[in-house]
Amino acid sequence: MQKLKLDELNRVSVAEFKAQEKLPVVVVLDNVRSMHNVGSIFRTGDGFSIEKVILCGITARPPHREIEKTALGATQSVDWVHFEDTNMAISSLRNLGYEIIAIEQAANSTMLNTFTPTTDKKYALIFGNEVNGVSDEVMKNVDSCIEIPQFGTKHSFNIVISAGIVLWDFFAKMKL
Repeated sequence: MQKLKLDELNRVSVAEFKAQEKLPVVVVLDNVRSMHNVGSIFRTGDGFSIEKVILCGITARPPHREIEKTALGATQSVDWVHFEDTNMAISSLRNLGYEIIAIEQAANSTMLNTFTPTTDKKYALIFGNEVNGVSDEVMKNVDSCIEIPQFGTKHSFNIVISAGIVLWDFFAKMKL
C-alpha cells in the first residue's frame, strides 16, 4: 500500500468547488469559542461540499490566523456569513425553506442512526458552544433535534468530532 501524492488526489480548485453541486446542508455555529474548532468545521464542510457555514454570536470570523491553522484555506472555498444572534440566522434560514435541526442531547431527540434525511429538503444543522451546547433560547426555535448515540463515560463529543460524524452521515445517506 502506498499513499497518494497531492497531485494524484484530483482535488477541485476553489472555483470548481464553488460551482459544483453542494450537499443541501448549512452548518450553524452557535457561540463557538475556539477558533481551531471554527477552522476545523470549515475544513470538514469543504470535505463534504456543504453550502455554507453560518457563524453566530461570539464565534470568530475569518480572516484570522488561528482559524486558518486548522481550516487550511477552506475559508476561501466554503461560503460563510455572520449573524449577531443565532435566532436571527434561524429565522432567515426558515424563510429560505431550511429544516432547522439542533445537534444536541435533548428530550425527544432523534438518534442519528435512525434519522433519514431526504434529498428534497435543505437542512440547517446547529452546533453549540463547547461548554454549554446549543443555547436554550435557540433550542426553543428548532424544528427537531438529532443526538449522536454515545456509549462511554463522557457526556459529549468535541464539536468538531460531532460535526464530522453528522456531516458524514448526511453525506452518506444523501449522496452515496
